[in-house]
Amino acid sequence: MTQASPLPASSPRTAMLLAAGLGTRMRPLTADTAKPLLALRGRTLLDLALDRLVEAGVERVVVNAHWQAGKVSEHLAGRAGGPEVVVRREESLLDTGGAVAAALAEGLLGDQPFYVVNGDAYWLDGPIPTLTRLAGSMAIEEADAVLLLQPVTQVNGEAGAGDFALDPVGVPRRPEEHEQVPYLFTGVQILAPGLFAGVSSGAFSMNRLWDAAIVAGRLRGIAHDGLWFHLSTPADLARAEVELRERFAGEKR
Repeated sequence: MTQASPLPASSPRTAMLLAAGLGTRMRPLTADTAKPLLALRGRTLLDLALDRLVEAGVERVVVNAHWQAGKVSEHLAGRAGGPEVVVRREESLLDTGGAVAAALAEGLLGDQPFYVVNGDAYWLDGPIPTLTRLAGSMAIEEADAVLLLQPVTQVNGEAGAGDFALDPVGVPRRPEEHEQVPYLFTGVQILAPGLFAGVSSGAFSMNRLWDAAIVAGRLRGIAHDGLWFHLSTPADLARAEVELRERFAGEKR
């Protein structure tokens, strides 16, 4: 377990947790429930993410919901302890960028940098808590977004090709044609509201804003220095359960 670190003065107090996806690759486990409500080590992925955000000093989390939105809302209503949770139901899916843009437009995320965490993101920290590292990087960089990236060679699960290359000072770039790049996006990031300046409403992917930030020189990335679990299929979830049980038991079988 990592030691608690002092939170930076610039540590975000708001976050968005993306929980609206259909979870089709996780079926049949998600046939009747939302993917973030699946359990890992006896707790839902949703609660595990919320716990991390609380540890990072977050006071309000906006959770978007679409597939099995009623079950997501019911679960959150029964959660003990913080943070304040605002459920934002999407009648039609807005994709990652559209969901965050809609919450920003409604004033739910404030006017300072905020975390965005995928509802199926699960990671173990390195020496310094991961969200603290993201906040620190945002504070010192002239950036609109800082992405947490995982080395492809250290992925727990079958994750496929990488998403980004990363230079020594933390500037990411997309792969060139036929190039294999060494980092995957983990589903964890910190964003500045300015990233969404001039964005119209509707459904769109965060990839659109990342690409614009790359062109403007305002996208940064940090390499994760702990474990990250790719949770896309039932086999991924089962593999993570075994790996974590063995790791926390202090022995390998």
